[in-house]
Amino acid sequence: ADSGDADVELPTIRHQPEGLEQLLVRTKFTKTELQSLYRGFKNECPSGLVDEETFTLIYSRFFPQGDASSYAHFLFDAFDADRNGALCFQDFAVGLSVLLRGTEQQKLKWTFDLYDVNKDGYVTKEVTVGDTGGLVGWGHPDGDLPAPCVPQDMLEIMKSIYAMMGRCTEPTLGASAPAQHVELFFQKMDRNRDGVVTFEEFLATCQE
Repeated sequence: ADSGDADVELPTIRHQPEGLEQLLVRTKFTKTELQSLYRGFKNECPSGLVDEETFTLIYSRFFPQGDASSYAHFLFDAFDADRNGALCFQDFAVGLSVLLRGTEQQKLKWTFDLYDVNKDGYVTKEVTVGDTGGLVGWGHPDGDLPAPCVPQDMLEIMKSIYAMMGRCTEPTLGASAPAQHVELFFQKMDRNRDGVVTFEEFLATCQE
């Protein structure tokens, strides 16, 4: 029997409970598209699982002029829907389906979740941790949080994007450029001026 890639039944590798039929339901890809995606995924990741280090190496190939490692970290977290520290083909296919074939609201929700670094439901500005572990700076709906929960969403994302672009930016931007970009983002998105952006605010602004 021919066991070539063209006849592969998705997927038959470890830690992957879903098959082709389930992915046809969960994504907007055709059977042929899923098989093609799977061949590419299997070629890059024979084990069927991608850890963050491997993901970063693959993603960094597209941005040789800069340092894509920080942005790759955020992107990896966005694809890692079950938060288990590894991407399987399902994670990849479902995320890609949203980005390529999703509704406007689905794409915006995916983008918002990418910006929501600590996954608390809000996009926040940078805050500073004081000696006591309390938060100083922009507020947060949950009040003072312990140091491990410090939200630094938007500034960290912007820093990672500028680092990834590297020498592509003309003219060369100063160290303050990411913070200035964050200010503009919040001026536009933070409708009630409470220092955080909710998905509802993000959605409403983007759809104007």
